[in-house]
Amino acid sequence: MHADYVDVIRRRLAIPPVDGPDKVTTLDEAVRRLTVPGQTIFLGAAHGRPNALVRELVRQWWGRRPGWTLGCTGFGSPWTSLVVGGLVERLVTTFIGEGYPFPVPQPLVGRAVLDGRVAVQNWSMLTLPLRLLAGAMGVPFTTTRSLLGSSMEEDNARDGDFVATDDPFGGGGRVGLVRAFTPDLALFHAWAADRAGNVIAAAPLNENFYAAMAARRGAIVSVEKIVSTEFIRRHAELVKLPGQYVAAVVEAPFGAHPAGMYGMNVPELEAYAEDLEFILGLRGAFRQPETAEAWIREWMLSVPDQAAYVAKLGYARIMEIKGRAHTDAWIAELESLASAIPTEATPNPGERMVVAAARLLSEKVRARGYRTYLAGVGNSNLAAWLSAYEMKAAGMDVEVMAETGMVGYLPRPAEPFVFSFRNFPSCKMLTDILHVMGIFMGGGENRCLGSLAAGQIDKHGNINSTIVPGKTYITGSGGANDICSSAREVVVTLAQSRQRFVEKAPYVTAPGRRVTTVVSDLGVYEKADEHGELVLTGVYADRAEGDAVAAARAACGWDLAVAPTLRRFEAPDPDQLRLVRMFDPRRYFLG
Repeated sequence: MHADYVDVIRRRLAIPPVDGPDKVTTLDEAVRRLTVPGQTIFLGAAHGRPNALVRELVRQWWGRRPGWTLGCTGFGSPWTSLVVGGLVERLVTTFIGEGYPFPVPQPLVGRAVLDGRVAVQNWSMLTLPLRLLAGAMGVPFTTTRSLLGSSMEEDNARDGDFVATDDPFGGGGRVGLVRAFTPDLALFHAWAADRAGNVIAAAPLNENFYAAMAARRGAIVSVEKIVSTEFIRRHAELVKLPGQYVAAVVEAPFGAHPAGMYGMNVPELEAYAEDLEFILGLRGAFRQPETAEAWIREWMLSVPDQAAYVAKLGYARIMEIKGRAHTDAWIAELESLASAIPTEATPNPGERMVVAAARLLSEKVRARGYRTYLAGVGNSNLAAWLSAYEMKAAGMDVEVMAETGMVGYLPRPAEPFVFSFRNFPSCKMLTDILHVMGIFMGGGENRCLGSLAAGQIDKHGNINSTIVPGKTYITGSGGANDICSSAREVVVTLAQSRQRFVEKAPYVTAPGRRVTTVVSDLGVYEKADEHGELVLTGVYADRAEGDAVAAARAACGWDLAVAPTLRRFEAPDPDQLRLVRMFDPRRYFLG
């Protein structure tokens, strides 16, 4: 080659190890520069939760009432501090509550909603990312099968953000149009970025980074580690957000704590697990305003920056959460909990219910050829886990999925959280909500069986997991509406009382058209068709049939019909009982 060309190659075509503008700054400076009153801010959960950034929001804006609208797929503590401090005027979300290690309503936010201090716009786990995707694409709306027939359809139509219309291509039926969501600013936490803001993130990606791509001012991204552009190029397949959408990058080790960060087999990036003890203490504090404020002052307002926060956590706690992130950490944890796991052969009512639900799920897989489970929280999740293991033992090819992007996993014992990090290594695919909820569960060719919990259920199978007006804010839809809108069939599992089995749901989170079966601790209920009423069709064999029917009727809020012949559900076999108990050794759900 001619020397002149060699010279051009040397001078002009070399790939620099560091490339692009330098966007690295501090938490303090990023928040000070990019947040203003009146903004709509999206708190991302694309694997990592931006908890270091939220702590900085609290430090800078505590008591100043900026009147923000906050968007997120799920809102709970420590983000609850934003409500306690008066920073939030409106929430756009799918779930309000404490999620890990088991879901419960968040009383402080719930009270703020009921009192009218915070407004809420409710969406489902699929429709909120769809809105962000539309915003990122620059189109005014996109389509969905979710929300139709629910209270969210009515509420969001009234707000001008949802339209139900006939299929314009003549396919029949109705389709939903969700309006694009374009926040002013997005906050994310991820594994790594270079100085120009090219972001490495681990799957599952939850709602993905569409909020950053849709945001008018871009995103503030905190990361575990700032890396070179050469590192980014070497791991380009792991880059999920290009620098053009990033306004500021902040290095904040342990920036997701008390949530965790799942490892990606990249030696330079060391995983850490959720901090269970810290989270349980946090949840306890955020039950009352006084204890919540005391916690906020100790862990946020009195801690000047992320380095001081990590120092306050201490070496022992950091080593413990790193250890719990190991793939086989569940073995040691289960061993440490072994003395608390019951050994008696007689199941309690919760265990009977879970095993009965698992048996019915398995029967439906055999009869109808379903290939996947989309499991909700709590006992419905335990039932799907047990059924999946039993189906695989019988040679049936059925896979468990979870909303955030988990596909084909085998649940590990010791922690029954539906999105548990310890189940990630057994996944056959890690993706995001749009793939799992929009296609694998909800697509036109899906063969998915839903297994759900509920706050309340009515005689037609309509689910309320959102609000009892004037009394309590429950949690919201999460993925329940999407599953009831699109899965082939849905089984619901919940403990029974007159307050939970109601004649008419006061708020329809998810319509009951596809709910065919309900399993409670008092019996099994089924519908003849999508418009029918739930009828008692099965009872547990541990009590006389007459007594079982009387108990079911007494704990039902409508005039319960009883099938002429009742199926009797026998007690779990020993293996079933042991598996279920190992899944939930702390008895979060089994009681």
